[in-house]
Amino acid sequence: MSKSVFGIATTHGQAERIVQQLQGQGFATSEISVLMPDTGGTRDVGHVKATKAPEGATTGAAAGGATGGVIGLLAGIGALAIPGVGPFIAAGPIMAALSGAAVGAATGGVVGGLIGLGIPEIEAKRYDEKLKKGNYLIAVHTDESEDVDRAKHIFKTVGAEDISTVSEASAPKA
Repeated sequence: MSKSVFGIATTHGQAERIVQQLQGQGFATSEISVLMPDTGGTRDVGHVKATKAPEGATTGAAAGGATGGVIGLLAGIGALAIPGVGPFIAAGPIMAALSGAAVGAATGGVVGGLIGLGIPEIEAKRYDEKLKKGNYLIAVHTDESEDVDRAKHIFKTVGAEDISTVSEASAPKA
């Protein structure tokens, strides 16, 4: 059964280290997701409204340049304007999930999108609060139980907060 490991990084450098170590341990770049608030005020990034994931991919070059480094190289990076919440930069499978119907509703927001990924509501709300404070939500998709343990170890080693594992049995595939 597929699972995802989630954690919070409190700085850009910490987020970069987590992504680098995940990649170094053999996790595919396409299985790593990052969600962060677009606090840089980059007005040159076109924000995706509603459920238009393909347009999100077209903002990849601009958003990749805005985030830089390893995070800027992740698959499908783009900007999302989440109704009632504001602009976010997302990369990886989480980009498609948050671009979907759960975010299209004004009341869905980040919490609705995260619940749609299989995260329990209480954890989704905690992640939402952390994101609002400028933190980074990082996730990695795994198919093997030993990969879950390796990913959790990486998150812990780099000092990530609120590390959790969720089953993706009902989560949308990206």
